[in-house]
Amino acid sequence: MRRRAIANTVGFDDASFPRSHQGTVKIVGAVFADRRFDGVLVSEVVKDGSDAADVLAATITRSRFHEHIQLVLLQGVAMAGFNVVDAFALSERIERPVLIVARRQPDMDAIRRALENRVAGGREKWRLIEGLGPMEPCAGVYVQRVGISAEQAHAVMERLAIHGRIPEPLRVAHLIAGALGSGASRGRP
Repeated sequence: MRRRAIANTVGFDDASFPRSHQGTVKIVGAVFADRRFDGVLVSEVVKDGSDAADVLAATITRSRFHEHIQLVLLQGVAMAGFNVVDAFALSERIERPVLIVARRQPDMDAIRRALENRVAGGREKWRLIEGLGPMEPCAGVYVQRVGISAEQAHAVMERLAIHGRIPEPLRVAHLIAGALGSGASRGRP
């Protein structure tokens, strides 16, 4: 039996902020029905905090889009600096798969050193990242998956990466978050 294609997604990215910033950082979710942009979700997480999974889950479940969203896409595993998303907890709370996307293979040793040496709760945050396993190549980018097969992830990436290698929900979330953070959208995710 063939699985039904994942059509409705939300992609999240965080707004830019100055290095000296303390407090909360805006996060943006771009909601898509297949390739059609359907809406925006906005919330805030604490810079270098540990509330990302809770905030994302609440943002999704309290939204009018909740029942339609089939997959959450994240632009990397951390938001607002080193606020690492517990992707397993997020997936469990919203009862949906999570796909973490990175344009390039991250330097995991550098991330581990930074977390363990400079970030409060860094060892636990590193355990969350390590628990996801290594990033896998997928349709020209790298991914980590929770609750979604490699085949399904590849199909989603192929279908939603319209203007480059990054899927539209993440590309649009990046543009909106950039505008919230600095007044104008910029660059590529």
